[in-house]
Amino acid sequence: MAKQEEIVRDEWELELDKVFEELQQCQVSNTLDSCNPCPKFFECDLRHSYVKAVYESMSKGSSGGFEF
Repeated sequence: MAKQEEIVRDEWELELDKVFEELQQCQVSNTLDSCNPCPKFFECDLRHSYVKAVYESMSKGSSGGFEF
């Protein structure tokens, strides 16, 4: 019998999921496959929120530098 793994989502992953869904909805509403061709690419608050949520989900809210 296969062992099932329980997936535990922390607050940072939940926030990332929420912002990612909003970002995808924006792309769909603007008929885009990504944010790159959008004229608001550099000043988009939603995109900035997504990048921040990605960083925070990877660092789990820890401050300081982050290395890839």
